[in-house]
Amino acid sequence: MADRAETERVLRAYADAWLAGDPEKVLGSYHEDFVLHYMGESPLAGTHEGQEAALAILGQASFRTSRKLIEVEDVLAGDEFGALVAIEDLGDPPRRVRRVLLYRVLDGKLGECWLFDEDQRFIDRLWSTDPEP
Repeated sequence: MADRAETERVLRAYADAWLAGDPEKVLGSYHEDFVLHYMGESPLAGTHEGQEAALAILGQASFRTSRKLIEVEDVLAGDEFGALVAIEDLGDPPRRVRRVLLYRVLDGKLGECWLFDEDQRFIDRLWSTDPEP
């Protein structure tokens, strides 16, 4: 189990890499046993176990619509869990959406994530749209 300082360090490093658009550091932040819990009713929703499966779903989200991180509003850290409060532009035309990403840190990396959106119906519609070729 991580402590508060480690949780904050891991989440801030991830947030900095995400904001900088550094895919190598972003991908390096995920534990090999990473688990993603994507909320909602879209085809992307569910629990995705293992780094490869989780990253495939995140890739599908990016493929289905344009996404742009606007801001990480806050980084919250506790002994076992931490969270990022992020704002992204999603869709076309872009719509600002606040997202809360709750993380469990494992071995100095992101081990598990629960992703919550402020407008889940919008996200479900967005992720349910077939991408254009």
